[in-house]
Amino acid sequence: MGTWDVGPFDNDSAADWCGDLHDAAPEQRPALVRKALKVVVGRTRYLDSDEAVEAIAAAAIVASQRSGMPITSPYAPDFLLEGGRVEINDELVALAVRALDRLMGEDSEWLELWEESGSSPEAVAVIEGIRGALGST
Repeated sequence: MGTWDVGPFDNDSAADWCGDLHDAAPEQRPALVRKALKVVVGRTRYLDSDEAVEAIAAAAIVASQRSGMPITSPYAPDFLLEGGRVEINDELVALAVRALDRLMGEDSEWLELWEESGSSPEAVAVIEGIRGALGST
């Protein structure tokens, strides 16, 4: 996995997922966000880092659409950087919170990799910021 920073879009897997989201028809985008979040929420065994980073990107998009959390990364979907939107409902907000909680828990390769790198405080702070923007759902 190529990771260049701690932001929600700052790795190869998230950037690729964002490209797919950008390329999807607008009416299909909420389903793609939901799918990325549900994969992580439904994972009862070891959570793969690639699945986690897609869910982080999805959760950041949910937070941006619900709370106005700014997205400025050039690796985010272009349509969002250009002022586009994704239709977000309350179910997606709750799902995003659950996905972030799951990847911060046990058996998370994403968390283990950040702990091994010594940069977990910075990465965790990003997750906490997204979760805070989502509210206490």
